[in-house]
Formats: sequence, structure tokens, C-alpha cells
Amino acid sequence: QVHLDDSGGDSVQPGGALRLVCAASEYTYKNHYMGWFRQSPGKEREWVASIHTRDSDTYYADSVKGRFTISQTISPDRVKNTVYLQMNNLRHEDTGMYYCVAKSPGGRLFDAADWPYWGQGTQVTVSS
Repeated sequence: QVHLDDSGGDSVQPGGALRLVCAASEYTYKNHYMGWFRQSPGKEREWVASIHTRDSDTYYADSVKGRFTISQTISPDRVKNTVYLQMNNLRHEDTGMYYCVAKSPGGRLFDAADWPYWGQGTQVTVSS
């Protein structure tokens, strides 16, 4: 079981920026991929971005490409890692609960059902 501790959500004005943080309890094949989903009231969970935690390849939904950046740091002893989501030029439509996710190799990045590990979520509100 990979424990994910996500944080960093807040209320910001349009055009503002936030950085979400997700600390993973381990750095193994179980979190070979990590990423973020978001969910707004009345909508299904939407894939936002992912990172391959071994080679740091990154993947983005079209709706956030060019505005969001996913990255990671790995502990010096290589037993834990932390993933970040830098969100710039935020829009009203970026509002939602953001969830950190992790999975082993296989499955589809954009399908919530293929991600077995989820953080508790952190709220992002973009409002003027």
C-alpha cells in the first residue's frame, strides 16, 4: 500500500498560481507512475498530468498543457519521492478537488480506474 499525502490547495484569483505537493511513503514499482486527477462538483474525475518516476517523462491533459508543470524530487537514500504540480495562469475551470495518484506499470494514464493509490485530495478554488 502506497500512502500519498497531498497538500497545497488554496483559493486564488484567475491568473494566479499554486503549487501542489504529494509526498509518497515509498519509491518502488508501486508508484512507477504518479500524477494528479481533479474533480469538480457534478463532473467525473479528470486526469490532469502524470510523471514516470524513473525517467521523469511527463504527460499532460490538453486543458493544462503549457500552464501546469509536474515534477519530482527523490530522497537521497532513494526510498521516498515527492511529486509537485506547479499550476500557473489558473482559470475558473481549474477549480476542483485535486488528488495525487500512483500506480505500477501498465494501464492507461487518463483512466481513473487504472490508478489504485489515491491521496485524500486538496481543494483548489479559482475565483475573482
